[in-house]
Amino acid sequence: MKKFVFELQEVYDYRKFEQEQAEIELGKAIAVETQINDQLRTIAVQYANAKASMKGSLNFEDLMTFDRHTHLLDYQKEELLKQLSEAKIVTEQKRKVLSECIKKTSSLEKLKDVRKQEYKEELKRQSKKESGNLVNMKAGND
Repeated sequence: MKKFVFELQEVYDYRKFEQEQAEIELGKAIAVETQINDQLRTIAVQYANAKASMKGSLNFEDLMTFDRHTHLLDYQKEELLKQLSEAKIVTEQKRKVLSECIKKTSSLEKLKDVRKQEYKEELKRQSKKESGNLVNMKAGND
């Protein structure tokens, strides 16, 4: 009997490739989000350090420098928050694409498993049929 061949193997391989690409794209999108969050944490640390260094200072120049520095940090924070919201939208889109790819691939995997099971059952039937023929041939020879 011939070896099991899934008639949609090329389609399955293509779907699997698409799924892997979607996983890579999702990983990139998550990496962008993580990078932005890290930058936001850095800004928070810088703000806390600047505030701590200004504690008890009454020097006008120090107060002005602190004010300009905090305005800059606020501006950077706002820009990063905008980028983060855009990155979250992209990440969600990539998740949806990956989810669709997984659905397509899993349906083909299920079909492949069913076809393989049918193939094995057919092998068993043919094996029984052939063994029955051998028994009948031996009985006829006796």
